[in-house]
Amino acid sequence: MGLLSNMISREELKPGDHIYSWRSAYIYAHHGIYIGDDTVIHFTRAAGQEVGTGTFLDKLFLSSSPVPTGAICERCGDQSHLHGVIKSCIDCFLGGGKLYIFEYGVSPAFFVAKARGGTCTLAASDPAEDALHRAKSLLDQGFGVYSLFKNNCEDFAIYCKTGLLIGRSGQMASWTAVASTVMSSPLRFLTTSGTGLVFVAGAMYSVSRFVADIGVRRDVIKIPVERLIIEAGAEEPQIVSGLLTT
Repeated sequence: MGLLSNMISREELKPGDHIYSWRSAYIYAHHGIYIGDDTVIHFTRAAGQEVGTGTFLDKLFLSSSPVPTGAICERCGDQSHLHGVIKSCIDCFLGGGKLYIFEYGVSPAFFVAKARGGTCTLAASDPAEDALHRAKSLLDQGFGVYSLFKNNCEDFAIYCKTGLLIGRSGQMASWTAVASTVMSSPLRFLTTSGTGLVFVAGAMYSVSRFVADIGVRRDVIKIPVERLIIEAGAEEPQIVSGLLTT
């Protein structure tokens, strides 16, 4: 994998890999856990089954469910209206998009150099068998109510790989970083040149992403999937000051 792309071929996939595919003209990515046999477990939402933002963003991110590609898949059937943790063939998961792999345990320099959020983390992943156990356990029990900012497909995949519960995904942190950079009024006092403005904005964006990463944040804890199922049940898991609440 490199700085410019995390693209991977299907032949390179291994069970337990965290994969994703870009949606909506590369605005948002859908994430899942590859379990082998051309099959992916992923956390989806369907119309009316999610907690949105109440803003125009909801129209951009209505693509976490499998994307219809024309004919109904003979293997999966029609999954366009399903929600929660589901199992799909890799073709339905990709929905015609390209395949990428999420990277774990990257260096701080590599993380900051990555232009897009939601593609890598400083946190180390657990063994593949742990990721598969969590994903398959949650396939039967669910992962709470889908929420764009607090409990989405990337949060699910990262939990399966690490056992860590987080409050905001990397790509949502990336969007927040962009917004805070653009809206930050002190920028106009730091530089008056176009080049200087771009440099300062880029630096602020990178720092915002870095401090929001699960490998750096202190408000995350490792939760065994059995405990998550018992304590969280069907409710949305949240971390507040290091404590699991529902």
